[in-house]
Amino acid sequence: MEFTRRGAIALSAGFAAVLMLPSKMAKAAVDDKIAEFTGGASVGSGGITLTTPEIAENGNTVPIEVDAPGAVEIMVLASGNPTPGVATFKFGPLAGAQRASTRIRLAGTQDVVAVAKMGDGSFVQASNTVKVTIGGCGG
Repeated sequence: MEFTRRGAIALSAGFAAVLMLPSKMAKAAVDDKIAEFTGGASVGSGGITLTTPEIAENGNTVPIEVDAPGAVEIMVLASGNPTPGVATFKFGPLAGAQRASTRIRLAGTQDVVAVAKMGDGSFVQASNTVKVTIGGCGG
């Protein structure tokens, strides 16, 4: 078999395309989860604060906090995890604050997305990128 420059370029392009597939599928899975949560309604921004570290030294325990005053439900997603749904928090009428904090597991560097259903039925979203140096989901 003769290895030419044209063959190397074609091989590299094919390899790059294969690497892009999981990220596109993960993005589609997150978009599907958001559409399911919102019932297809449009999602705005503002009114929700997602606090995550910029760099997580260990993907096994990444602290996050979500604050959405006036929310009745908040869903948290991790776009690069095998299962993107991380947590859903529901707040009743007697909740003192619509805030939640927890530690999540991240498989690698990825976006963490929070979507809140507000009391008036609207939806807002916030997202942050977390750089993980050691993977948490089997990494």
